[in-house]
Amino acid sequence: MGQNVRVDTADVADAEQILKLQYLCYQGEAALYNDYGLAALTQSLDSLKAEFATHTVLVARLGDEVVGSVRGVVEDGVARIGRLIVHPRLQGHGLGTRLLNAVEDRLAHAESFELFTGHRSEDNLRLYARLGYAEARVERVGPRLSLVYLTKATTLAA
Repeated sequence: MGQNVRVDTADVADAEQILKLQYLCYQGEAALYNDYGLAALTQSLDSLKAEFATHTVLVARLGDEVVGSVRGVVEDGVARIGRLIVHPRLQGHGLGTRLLNAVEDRLAHAESFELFTGHRSEDNLRLYARLGYAEARVERVGPRLSLVYLTKATTLAA
């Protein structure tokens, strides 16, 4: 099924589908941390649409359906990557890797890449380690959640 999925630059017209998928995908994270106030679950459609002006936003499409997304922005030479999501029915087929590689390619002019995930998000941590990311720091943001920041040099910086 993953071969039939194409990765494209998102259009602001995709924002509603991206946001619905984001809500679906972050339910597991919210349950893991018993925190349904995660930023990904409280983001508004207008806020997401505004990101299209500053961020590289990619989607994975299966036909007309958005089944994955990722976004990133370069700030002070660092490509900050976030909101990597894949529809639960397509997880485990390499789509997250394809999306992450695609956004890295688009932001390769940066000096390094940075992303973060929760400290209990073992699948995410394994994926990022497999793709060359190393833990840079841990930031406690609440009684139940610490964010693990991971970095990787770009090929230009390597």
